[in-house]
Amino acid sequence: MERFTLEIIQDALVAAGDEMFQTLQRTSMSPIIYESLDYAVGIIDVKGELLAQGNGVTAFLAALDSVVRDTLKKFHGENMLREGDVVIANTPYAGGGTHLSDVSIIFPVFYDGKLVAFTVNKAHWTELGGTFPGSVSTVSTEIYQEGLHFPFIKIKSKGEINEAIIDLIKANVRLPDSTLGDLFAGIAAAEVGANRVCSIIKKYGLETFELAITDFLEYGERMCLEALKEIPNGAYFGTAEIEDNGFGEGPFPIKAKITVTDTEFIADFNGSHPQVRGATNLSYSALVTGCRSLFKAITTPKMDANGGTFRPMKVICEPGTIVSAETPSAVSVYYEVMITAIDLVWKILAPLIPDKLPAGHMRSVCATFISGIHPDTNQFYIQAEPLAGGWGASATHDGNRGQLSCGSGESYNIPIEIREMRYGIQVEQYAFHNEGGGYGEFQGGNGQYLDYKITSDGAYVTGAFLGEKTKTWGMNGGQDGSYNYFMIIRKDGTKERHNLGTNIELEKGDIVRCVTATGGGYGKPEKRPKEQVLLDVKNGYITSKEAKEYYKLV
Repeated sequence: MERFTLEIIQDALVAAGDEMFQTLQRTSMSPIIYESLDYAVGIIDVKGELLAQGNGVTAFLAALDSVVRDTLKKFHGENMLREGDVVIANTPYAGGGTHLSDVSIIFPVFYDGKLVAFTVNKAHWTELGGTFPGSVSTVSTEIYQEGLHFPFIKIKSKGEINEAIIDLIKANVRLPDSTLGDLFAGIAAAEVGANRVCSIIKKYGLETFELAITDFLEYGERMCLEALKEIPNGAYFGTAEIEDNGFGEGPFPIKAKITVTDTEFIADFNGSHPQVRGATNLSYSALVTGCRSLFKAITTPKMDANGGTFRPMKVICEPGTIVSAETPSAVSVYYEVMITAIDLVWKILAPLIPDKLPAGHMRSVCATFISGIHPDTNQFYIQAEPLAGGWGASATHDGNRGQLSCGSGESYNIPIEIREMRYGIQVEQYAFHNEGGGYGEFQGGNGQYLDYKITSDGAYVTGAFLGEKTKTWGMNGGQDGSYNYFMIIRKDGTKERHNLGTNIELEKGDIVRCVTATGGGYGKPEKRPKEQVLLDVKNGYITSKEAKEYYKLV
């Protein structure tokens, strides 16, 4: 088969992934999906290898193919999947699992009666039941407190919707209209992808399609192996900490050994702390997806994602640790632990490949969940979104300012206009702060202040901001950055500082101030050009006092 035809098919699969992505964005009902883009879509082959993925949350890189593999484990033999079936899954401890709020839609694609592929999407549903609004809690101790659990069940059988599951969802979530809207948006996006796959096969033939898949995956593997040769071989070690489990206990160590050869990349987390009481646990499935995002960043960052690029990577960890938690452990703020694991591998490798990895970044999603009754509509609302902060400087440039964490990927913050229209809040301040840190030849990117003023009584906030006691890390003589935290500024002026908090009661006029960290600096501060320091002061990125103290500018 000529090379051009194979590449056209590969590009057509990538285009189909992009079309699925746009479909989900345009048909969903929750701002965390259609504004923040907290989801991912993909096309998977019948063996469970990723063929194409739309942009979105990088932390779902392992979720789409592994959820298909576990779907195939359940549905086989006499229980095999049929045309028109659609499976829904959010099991944290199985393939593709993160936390219950991230729901996967698995759509088997049939052509002339034969299973030829799967189209999949995984999206964060704002509300899925559970003890607290937003289905997130920093004080949950069991998965049962965190929302509805879909253990790989058919939402559609032979094209017919399972109305019993629809009724179950309606009766168990606080925002049934938007939750069901997101469900049907996911099914629609998967169906669009399935139609595109069938049109590709119809045009080129199934045999050619399968040949193109094999070629695409092998090409991804070759490119990854070439990139591995640029990383020095060896075994490298590091330790990080989860500061708190929501109950004031901790810290809890995470250990990693990274072994690099010309043909393998092994991330070994054996020896990490056992799973903990509280929701700061990570399943093994989510650990793999976190490691994949870092691995892709240092091997094939410019290449469209496919399963071949991940074949040389292995993740090892015994069951039951804080990064390989088992049922029924709580995992609703898994993303904080996942980012800590990513950051640990990042910190271990950065000195080896400083041209690929900068200094440490904000290391937290800094997600906030604010709920209450809208003062104008009297409707219940839940605002859920990730926040932006500072990234670390590199060997060639300053750190980026106002970017989401490494776990978010190509996601976005929710526009102020949407926030104030949909929710009972006013944005009083949205600005870069200069709380200090990140000084170096190249300055770490500034973190941000984001102030929400509550506009009605009876509101509540849940937040998870790990990094409240641990600064972002600098490199090569650059200084560490600053901290993540959120603060409740009561209308009487009293202040309460938090890193993990659940359903904290708020009154009209109270302010929730979210503070994200400044990234680490790179290189010794005295090497920074005087003109650049003066410009930093002029722009408000640092103060005159900081310029004198850390950059010795008179």
